[in-house]
Amino acid sequence: MTGSMASIKGFANFSIYRAGKAAVRSFARTWTVDLKARRIRVNVISPGPTETGLFSQVPKEAKEHLMSLIPMGTMGQPDEIAAVAVFLASDDSRFVSGVELFVDGGAAQI
Repeated sequence: MTGSMASIKGFANFSIYRAGKAAVRSFARTWTVDLKARRIRVNVISPGPTETGLFSQVPKEAKEHLMSLIPMGTMGQPDEIAAVAVFLASDDSRFVSGVELFVDGGAAQI
């Protein structure tokens, strides 16, 4: 499932979005228990700002502000988010379940 750092951080004027992402996080935790007998793992990937076509329309100042909030100092790349999704879908993550994995350059943690 796809989450957002909004599930744990507050942003003005985003109460409904934030509540929805918190619900996604809660579903993952609950479904992990509900689906364990079927050996189904449920996890959440919460990407940070990612360099996609959407950001080509964002003003430079706004983009710089977003990047200033990311400890690694740069926007994520689509392939970085995809690599985490592939990991969670693979047997390499067979002991990972019920987590929300932030792929955001540390922004949710700081």
